[in-house]
Amino acid sequence: MLKEPAEKPIERVLQALADGTRREMVERVSQGPVTVSELARPLAMTLAAALQHVQVLERSGLVNTEKQGRVRLVKIDPEGLSVLREWLDERRSLWEKRLDGLSAMLQEKPKR
Repeated sequence: MLKEPAEKPIERVLQALADGTRREMVERVSQGPVTVSELARPLAMTLAAALQHVQVLERSGLVNTEKQGRVRLVKIDPEGLSVLREWLDERRSLWEKRLDGLSAMLQEKPKR
């Protein structure tokens, strides 16, 4: 039987951020720690649905949660965002090199 390839951290981050609800949650959590119920309230969803979204964000490395008494506190994890930033920086660097090469080629005078 074939083994499934290991999922890369960037894939988990992009999959988590592909959902608008989770992007809103990340926006809210990036302003400071909040409870799961505080995340659910403006989104008009049940606590169970909000918790499922938080679990996806936690598996992706974008947030951390910790139990404080009877509530679960959600905090942003800067390392998760650094995975995305590094991936984007690599793509930007690659395209800058390609475009610089194209620019240099276009600026060369044609040989006659």
